Amino acid sequence: MSNGSSAQELAETLAREIENTPAGTRIPTHRDLISRFGVSATTVSRSLAILTQRGLITTRPGAGTYRTETQPRQRAGDTSWQEAALELTGGTGPARSFKTAAMLSTLTTSGPDIIDLNGGYLHPELQPLSKLSAAFSRTARRAEAWDRPPVGGIPELRDWFASDIGGGLSRHDVLICSAGQSALATTLRALCPPGAPVVIESPAYPGTIAAIRAAGLRPIPVPLDQEGIRADYLDDALTRTRAQAVVLQPLFQNPTGASLSVSRQNDILGIARRHGAFVIEDDFARHMTHADAGPPPPPMIADDPDGTVIHIRSLTKVTSPNLRVGALAARGPVVAKLRAAHVIDTMFVPAPLQYTALDVVTAPGWKRTLATLATALEQRRYVAADAVAATFGPHALALRPRGGYHLWVSLPGHLDGRQLASAAMAHGVAITPGENYYSTDNSAPHIRLSYVAAPSAADVDAGIRRLKPLTTEP
Repeated sequence: MSNGSSAQELAETLAREIENTPAGTRIPTHRDLISRFGVSATTVSRSLAILTQRGLITTRPGAGTYRTETQPRQRAGDTSWQEAALELTGGTGPARSFKTAAMLSTLTTSGPDIIDLNGGYLHPELQPLSKLSAAFSRTARRAEAWDRPPVGGIPELRDWFASDIGGGLSRHDVLICSAGQSALATTLRALCPPGAPVVIESPAYPGTIAAIRAAGLRPIPVPLDQEGIRADYLDDALTRTRAQAVVLQPLFQNPTGASLSVSRQNDILGIARRHGAFVIEDDFARHMTHADAGPPPPPMIADDPDGTVIHIRSLTKVTSPNLRVGALAARGPVVAKLRAAHVIDTMFVPAPLQYTALDVVTAPGWKRTLATLATALEQRRYVAADAVAATFGPHALALRPRGGYHLWVSLPGHLDGRQLASAAMAHGVAITPGENYYSTDNSAPHIRLSYVAAPSAADVDAGIRRLKPLTTEP
């Protein structure tokens, strides 16, 4: 039975139970449902998402999930015709896939009884909420915030991103986008014809894999080492496939935490130029360098006068998941093509968001905000790494990156990432199975642990150590 059908069956079972309860009744927790029905955490999350879409339940952050007010039920019709209508290609073109389970797993809101070591966004305790609220309030009073912004973004914000990225960029090289995922999807569609190969890291960020498949493109995985993507394997992949695009996270890569050295960056740029391929640089963690780290390597676009690199940078990771503002930067004729694709995808990023972002990053306290976050991330990394060593052994971490927000944990051979994630949820801990980060089924067992979604460093420590009984070999 597929995960999708399991989720649908569980949703129907829960719906029958919930419909007979009064409005305001609290729904059993993820942990309780996993234990009761013997299903995975992913299946529970999907089933609850189905019930939420039906309007049967609602989630109150920090409080739990509850039965909604009773609403008149609409007569059920026959929707079976949609299965044929939704066959996207009809067998005549490249297959597109909208399977987003790996992405949705990191976006699922955990109940108050779950320690979240899965999420990819800052817990509110780490977000600069007072600064965001003040900036949004000031923006709301600006008349220009409610006028239509330029398609490429307001000039002052483009200037700021150009300066922040460096490399002599100007506002004319920058487009304001709706954060990193949107920028990546737009770039892939702009650069690659349907069915084309796209080289990616292996393991890779699930959003990259999902965006490639949704565009009808083919991911070509290339392995990493502790300095990032292997240049020799990249050269071979581009020779074999003639791919026109390579997607990289050169700094604190998700999930491994590897960072490209300057020499490795130069090797990769040389290979890409020789093959006539673009390098899409997803610089998602630039502002997540920890307090005990030295200066990070510059972005690849900084030493790229020939326009090989298309750079993506976002403010979302270091502010709030709702401040979905980022930038695409490039040099040469490709900028016009990116702008055209951006217009088709989103037309423009709402001006209130752009002016709020501009207010935040140009305020006198912006650097202090990043410094405070850097200190908190350093503390949480130390706590998480110590807990991993105590739980999984001293050799479980190949890297302890001084940046980003996660650890890539190697599992003993008798453990499976997905099975461990399900068992962990039953023990009140949300983790990410390593299988989510591969475009193929061939992967060594890993899990990824995020240390920014939990309320405190103490919660991170407790959550990881709670996994200890699950590591014992049967």
